[in-house]
Amino acid sequence: MSKKKESKEAEEIKDKETDQQETQEVSVEEQLKLELVQEKDKFLRLFAEFENYKKRTSKERIELFKTANEDLMTVLLPILDDFDRALNEIKKAKEEDKELFKGIELINNKLRNSLAQKGLTVISAKGGDVFDVELHEAITQIPAPTDDLKGKIIDILEQGYKLGEKVIRYPKVVIGQ
Repeated sequence: MSKKKESKEAEEIKDKETDQQETQEVSVEEQLKLELVQEKDKFLRLFAEFENYKKRTSKERIELFKTANEDLMTVLLPILDDFDRALNEIKKAKEEDKELFKGIELINNKLRNSLAQKGLTVISAKGGDVFDVELHEAITQIPAPTDDLKGKIIDILEQGYKLGEKVIRYPKVVIGQ
């Protein structure tokens, strides 16, 4: 009987070893599945991050192209102001200067049209408009000539300009008090 007992014990040991091997195989398979799921998750996150990066850089590039000329435009703004002053003075001059006025006006229009094609627009401000802190820069306040001009624009000292949607210079105005 001892041989039977020994063989029975040997069989039980073999069964336990087989069960352990199957358990190990299942756990290895489960472990591989878990690793696959983790790698897929990493891949999807990395892919989403890369897509966000592409969108962000293309948006930044478009924004850069829109405002790339900003430095040049801000340098040209005083020249536009000088053209406006020159045209006003020539208008006041005698009849003899009509040809000079037409020539200067032609150059002025050509320059303004070229800048408008690049996205530069004038911020409209007129005497009598309501003063808006978001759109205008108040230089000074003077007593209003009439009651209806209180809190409104009396005079525009310097035009304001936008490049695309960005304000590059606010109009400088005098408001009524």
